[in-house]
Amino acid sequence: MSQSECAVYSHVSSLRTWICNGSVLLYPQISMEKNGSSVEGFLLVGLSDDPHLRIYLFLLFLAIYAATVIGNIILITVCICEPRLHTPMYFFLVNLSFLDICYSTVTVPNMLVQLLLAGRRISFLACAAQMYSYLLLGCTECVLLAVMAYDRCVAISFPLRYVVIMRRSICVAIGACCWLCGSLMGMLDTVFTLREPLCNSNVINHFFCEATALLKIACRDTFLAETVIFSVGIVVLLIPSFVILFTYISIITTILGIRTVEGRHKAFSTCASHLVVVVLFYSTAIFLYMKPVSKNSANQEKLYSLFYTVTPPMLNPLIYSLRNQEVKMALQKIAKRCIFH
Repeated sequence: MSQSECAVYSHVSSLRTWICNGSVLLYPQISMEKNGSSVEGFLLVGLSDDPHLRIYLFLLFLAIYAATVIGNIILITVCICEPRLHTPMYFFLVNLSFLDICYSTVTVPNMLVQLLLAGRRISFLACAAQMYSYLLLGCTECVLLAVMAYDRCVAISFPLRYVVIMRRSICVAIGACCWLCGSLMGMLDTVFTLREPLCNSNVINHFFCEATALLKIACRDTFLAETVIFSVGIVVLLIPSFVILFTYISIITTILGIRTVEGRHKAFSTCASHLVVVVLFYSTAIFLYMKPVSKNSANQEKLYSLFYTVTPPMLNPLIYSLRNQEVKMALQKIAKRCIFH
C-alpha cells in the first residue's frame, strides 16, 4: 500500500482500525462532539520507535526499577529493625522510601510494557488513575523533602531542643499533612486536566498519562488548566524550594560556627545527601511545570519526566545509605545477625 493511500480507514464495532503498510493498529474509539469529545481510551506512544533501542531501554529501566524497589525496601527494613534509627530523621526517610517505591511503580512497569509492545492502549479511567496517583505521590514528595530540610535545620541549629520540637506526635502530624497536601494538589491538577475536551487525537506522545502531554491533544484553549498546574507548582515546587533554601542558609551558618573540623564534616555530610536529592528532583520538575505547555516539546517532556520519576527514587537509598554512617552500621549489624542466626 502506498503512502498516499495510508489515510484509508474503517470502523469496526467500537474500535477504530487504521490500515497502513500492511499493518493493523487498533485505537480506542473517540466519539466526536461539537464542542469536545467523549474519550474511551488512549494510545501511549512510549519512548522510541526503534525496536533495537527499545530492547536496550527495557533492560536499562528494568535494572533501574529493580534497584529502586530493592534499595528502598532494604532502607525501610533497616530503619524499622534498628532501634537506634527510630528518630524523626529516619521516620521521614522511611516515608520517602515508601513514596519512591510507589512513585516508580505508577509509571515504570507500564513503560516497560510499552517498550516490549511498541506502544500501549490505556483506558480513560486507568489513565485518570495513573495521573492522579503520579501527581499525588510527586506533590507529597515535594513537600516531604522540604520537611526533611526543616528537620535537619532543627537538629543542627537546636540540638538540645530537637527531641522536644520534633517529638513523635509532631512528626506523625507533619507526615499526614504532607500526604494530605499531595492528595489535594494532585486532585486539582487531575480534575482540571481531564475536564478539557480531547477531540484532536487519542494518541498521547508520552510514556505515561502526564498532565502536560494530555493538554497537548485538547481541542480548545487550555489556559485555565495550565494556570491551575502553574499555581499548584507554586505551592508544591517554588514554596518548598524557598523553604529548603532558607533552611540550608541557616544550616550552613550554624555549621560554620562549629569549632571542630570533625563536627563540621559530620554536619555537612548529613545534609549533603539531602541536598543532592533536592537538586535532582526540583530542577527537572520546575523546568517542566513552571512554564507554558506549548513551550515544551514532546521529547523534552519525556526527558524531564525520566529524570524526576526514575533517577531520584533509585539514588535516594544509595545516597542515604552510602553517605550515612549510622545506616551503614545498622545494615552491617542486621547482616551479621542474619548470617550467624
